[in-house]
Amino acid sequence: MKRNFTVRQGALDGIEAFLSVAQHRSFRKAAAELGVTPSAMSQAVRALEARVGAALFIRTTRSVGLSEAGERFYFRARPAFEELVAASDVARDLGQRPAGLLRLTVPRAVVPILLEPLIASFCEAFPDVEVEIAASEELVDIAAGGFDAGIRLGQFIAADMVAVRLTPPFPFVVVGSPKYLRRRGRPERIDDLRQHACLCIRRSNGSIGSWSFINGNKPIEAIVSGPLIAHDFPTILGAAAEDMGLAQVPEPIAAGLVKAGKLVHVLEPFAPMAPGVFLYYPSRHQMMPKLRAFIDHAKSRSDKTRIHSNGKRLRGVKVR
Repeated sequence: MKRNFTVRQGALDGIEAFLSVAQHRSFRKAAAELGVTPSAMSQAVRALEARVGAALFIRTTRSVGLSEAGERFYFRARPAFEELVAASDVARDLGQRPAGLLRLTVPRAVVPILLEPLIASFCEAFPDVEVEIAASEELVDIAAGGFDAGIRLGQFIAADMVAVRLTPPFPFVVVGSPKYLRRRGRPERIDDLRQHACLCIRRSNGSIGSWSFINGNKPIEAIVSGPLIAHDFPTILGAAAEDMGLAQVPEPIAAGLVKAGKLVHVLEPFAPMAPGVFLYYPSRHQMMPKLRAFIDHAKSRSDKTRIHSNGKRLRGVKVR
């Protein structure tokens, strides 16, 4: 059954005053505890009684006692008020120091090359922060999904996000296994891809991604096809290493397999540059200390490993 949690305006006014008077059985002592005048305390309680519709205290010139309605009200209100105070303390604590659950949405390809070393050092530096990583190729709405931040390639970040660079720009490379290239030959021109098995990516909008190249200063989009369509780069990279065909992927995620000799670069003169990987979030005004700590930690690590970049801003994206 759906419950209605709407609270009447002002319904909680005077609760703290009532509880203090009930505990001390004195308006004067309660006023001293809360730092207000006895008159203000009396007005707050009378206003509460008017809203409740019953007298909560029995007052004489010598004493103050709870009425039957007051006893019942006190029995229910005191634990509820203590829970509200505790909730406020918890929220205040999270707003003052890095603590709590930090939820990030990231592409699968980013996890091993960037997040694993970063997360390990962050968790060691901030033991009161618990990190949750949701690996997905979908372009997730951060606010609707309950995430603190996301990590994506720069060209996929919405214009109203604040973006923090985590890597320098890097090329999108075409790679294939030595065995595949011995069998099918090495492409030397973009048009040669028509004769090759090209491993494809299905984008989050459902379309099959074309391959992007640069010929001189001219961008070129090549429509390719092959035996496999996947939703993420690690899958097509693994398929390329198993001799299934060529794959176009961000250079950092292919670097390990290339170094190991399981993949080699082809069409290198035509490789386009991607703007790099960015952490992004909605607004600096809503930032909790846990996210601020993560951003500062990520920036400090990227500053240590960053190679030279041209420093250009992404169009429409605020880079901090």
